[in-house]
Amino acid sequence: TGSSDPYCIVKIDDEAIIRTATVWKTLSPFWGEEYEVQLQPGFHSISIYVMDEDALSRDDVIGKVCITRDMLAEHPKGFSGWVSLSEVDPDEEVQGEIHLRVEVLGSQGSRRLRCSVLEAR
Repeated sequence: TGSSDPYCIVKIDDEAIIRTATVWKTLSPFWGEEYEVQLQPGFHSISIYVMDEDALSRDDVIGKVCITRDMLAEHPKGFSGWVSLSEVDPDEEVQGEIHLRVEVLGSQGSRRLRCSVLEAR
């Protein structure tokens, strides 16, 4: 039909912690959802998977964005902007990007991450 039913899953070190709402029948979803999570001192990465919900079969992975501990260290106050999706399956071509706002709050002993999943295209 030329559209998707996208939603996002947020994982910290491969543990799913957040699922956004599904935005039906669009290639340019807007979520405007905000989440705040406690980061464990030894975390390695935060991954945001953009999925396509399918009622009749398994949901498809459109692509993902991975934010590593090193990336956050390079941007100690966070960052905002469009980030290109990367493939999950090397045999699949990925086109698209997601607009994120990521803020690191607190001190080293009590860091929190505020991640706003704004929209995608």
